[in-house]
Amino acid sequence: MGALIYKSIIKPILFRFDPEDVHNNISAIGRFLGKYSLSRKIAGALWNYLNPALNQKILGIDFKNPIGLSAGFDKNAELIQIIPSVGFGFMEVGSITGEACAGNSRPRLWRLKKSKSLAVYYGLLNDGCEAIAKKLKGEKFRIPVGINIAKTNCLETVDTEKAIADYFKAYQTFANIGDYITVNISCPNTFGGQPFNDQTRLNALLQKIMSVPKNKPIFLKLSPDLSQKEIDEIIEVAEKWKIDGFICTNLTKNRDNKNILDKNVPKKGGLSGKVVDDLSNELIRYVYKKTQKNERRFIIIGVGGVFNAEDAYKKIKAGASLIQLITGMIFEGPQVVGKINSGLVKLLQADGYKNISEAIGKE
Repeated sequence: MGALIYKSIIKPILFRFDPEDVHNNISAIGRFLGKYSLSRKIAGALWNYLNPALNQKILGIDFKNPIGLSAGFDKNAELIQIIPSVGFGFMEVGSITGEACAGNSRPRLWRLKKSKSLAVYYGLLNDGCEAIAKKLKGEKFRIPVGINIAKTNCLETVDTEKAIADYFKAYQTFANIGDYITVNISCPNTFGGQPFNDQTRLNALLQKIMSVPKNKPIFLKLSPDLSQKEIDEIIEVAEKWKIDGFICTNLTKNRDNKNILDKNVPKKGGLSGKVVDDLSNELIRYVYKKTQKNERRFIIIGVGGVFNAEDAYKKIKAGASLIQLITGMIFEGPQVVGKINSGLVKLLQADGYKNISEAIGKE
């Protein structure tokens, strides 16, 4: 019933307005609902789904279910209180940069309705690490929270040393906040492109980050547009510095994609949703197969094109331990999270698995 109401009534209304305005208004509603225990309980009763078959302990962190909110939705960590009630098993805030960042000029968000995708050109809009950390300090999280850090989107951080210092400032600021850190080296919408896909620069960045004692898991967020050579080199550096895992993937910049069905696609920005689905699965599959036999197997978080339980299960069977989404929730509605989790249980039962962890990499 919830899906029908969203798709037939709510979504057509929302999709008549500017997507960034809609996002800001929905976030304001989420902040309001998150303030009160009654509204959180009502939301939880509507959308939350619990089943022990979905529980996992990964890198010392307890996940009640494998479906998380990807970075990019809650840029300033304003929805920490309401997101657990939507049914997510974890969430990632940010990307958060060393300095406050106004992002790129509007318009910077477009819907590709036929492609079930978004074109995103925010350019790391956020309030900066110090302001966001001050807000989160002492906060009690009801689900695991990842902190996604990136370099400030400005001309100054095109310089490698300054970019590393910017990353490191954000990293240190959140040393005692959050359950894990994601180092975002793949934002497609910033000055200087994606310089830390380069093996030498990435090595220098991780050397700086590892110059202080590591007290939580660290992930690298990868681009879906990497060559096999670049992937291999990133894995080599990650193994050297004992990185815990990868997020596969960020947005794609490639417009030569069979899943792009819309005629008028903005030339700027990265694409999310169904456009990146196959690219994400391919990268998950490649990284898992290449590294699963290693002494330290990387944990993979799969993101891109997850709209239903089958989409999520495909990524899990390709090698992902956890899943993230944003675009699927925008197109399908907030009830999709619980629907995916309940659907995963049915898929596990059909395959004879008692826990989601048994399906990882069983493609």
